[in-house]
Amino acid sequence: MASHLIQGRTVGMPVRVRDVAVCAAAYAVRADAARAVIAYAGLEVAEVFPGKAVCVLLFADYRDGDLDAYHEFGMAFLIRRPDPGGQLGLFVHWLPVDARFTLEAGRTLWGFPKELADIDLRLSSPYKRCILRRDGRLVLDLLVRPGVPVPGPAYTLDAFTHRDGVTRRVPWTFRARGVRARPGGALIRLGNHPIAKELSELGLPRRPLLTLTVAHASVSLDEAEVVS
Repeated sequence: MASHLIQGRTVGMPVRVRDVAVCAAAYAVRADAARAVIAYAGLEVAEVFPGKAVCVLLFADYRDGDLDAYHEFGMAFLIRRPDPGGQLGLFVHWLPVDARFTLEAGRTLWGFPKELADIDLRLSSPYKRCILRRDGRLVLDLLVRPGVPVPGPAYTLDAFTHRDGVTRRVPWTFRARGVRARPGGALIRLGNHPIAKELSELGLPRRPLLTLTVAHASVSLDEAEVVS
């Protein structure tokens, strides 16, 4: 098994998260605007409807895992994988966290675009809320209303990252319990941060296609592979 040294600690592969709570909202956005946002990675967004791509916003409370406990926010896009077959993947465009160890590990091991941010998660109430600030500026305030119970998925979906001119594929597996879903179900208020401007140019705030809340999930992330 491969292992890496991060801040004096040995991290083995695959990296395992034993318990994480996740809330996500998927938005239909302008495909041309989405292409412009991720043009630096050389990847192609997937058009789920003519002229429409999917942007996923999520926030997560990592309670128990190989990279310790921390909070995370994610902004990602559904893409066509850059290999024969045209299957779907998820390109991670921005991934702020609130702990330094996972920041360095995520950048070093997989090329994730992690940055330090102030992530205020409020998950104990019926409505799940994330207030995200970076450099003292509000990025967004996202409120998710849980839907009806649905079967907990177990799936593998490759994530893609781009850092220092290198695009990588990250194989990961996700298993979930306590899943609720609904159409719509989220309210978002944008701040004055540059990422908020990107979201505005994508057409937000608007009603999401779907929201998803996961009470407990386990995740396994394997070694990253460079995409030629």
